Amino acid sequence: MDDFRLKVFIAAARTLSFTRTAEQLYISQPAVSKHIGELESRYKVQLFARRGSRLELTDAGRTMLEAAERLADGYRRLEYEMSLCTGLAEGELRLGASTTIAQYLLPPILARFTARFPGVRVSVFSGNSAEVEQALGEHAVDLGLVESLSRRQGLHYTLFKSDELVLVASSCGKYARTDAVTPEELLQIPLVLRESGSGTLEVIAAALAAKGIRLSQLHVAMRLGTTEGIKAFVRNSDAMAIVSVISVVDCLRSGTLRIVDIEGLAFVRDFSFVHAAAEPAQLARQFIDFARAGL
Repeated sequence: MDDFRLKVFIAAARTLSFTRTAEQLYISQPAVSKHIGELESRYKVQLFARRGSRLELTDAGRTMLEAAERLADGYRRLEYEMSLCTGLAEGELRLGASTTIAQYLLPPILARFTARFPGVRVSVFSGNSAEVEQALGEHAVDLGLVESLSRRQGLHYTLFKSDELVLVASSCGKYARTDAVTPEELLQIPLVLRESGSGTLEVIAAALAAKGIRLSQLHVAMRLGTTEGIKAFVRNSDAMAIVSVISVVDCLRSGTLRIVDIEGLAFVRDFSFVHAAAEPAQLARQFIDFARAGL
């Protein structure tokens, strides 16, 4: 976007760290402070507040973030639409996507992309987030889409969209009439979880840790490598699972699975593009812009 100060603010608001913002944007930390200070002076508000060692957005900061993200989306769509005026893309694009993204989010995007750009040959490697990042580091794919919280050194990440994980149970089983459980009750429920290296598992572990619960305290009935396998297990048992809400839309509509709330606990994460260079290659950048413009 044209106003670099807003780009700095958005990065700082998302990371809540001037240090990480400086690293992401390849500028100094004093430069980050300067850009934020200029915005605060212009609008005569305080955008961030410190709570001990933590940085938090003020009410004015949250308002600015919403407005700045709308502007950034507008700029993205403008740049993408104008790029179409230069002609159709051609070539080969090798994508790597974590399991949830590859199964539920990517297919409709690929269908639209290949229809719009028939000259582009797209292949997709699917694995967990760690495997996708490894494939990117080994130059086996050109662009990755991952769901993990961690960031691998030497790779660069671009936000795609947010996602929510939900606790689900069979509509015909033991928990068919259970609307909510406490975090303490969750420890007694048999759960089906993803394998080690899964971005989903990492998000679950982080959210539980914030409540003082270790992953090892959970009653794990089974570990499976795919969300489809997990859903099938839950439909045929009294176990529960924590999965992406986008993966259970059809099951919720058909009534085979139901969401059970966890009191005071939410699992929220970001899906991100990951690329080896700070600025992706032209074809990878075109795919990123196309996918984000369609949100």
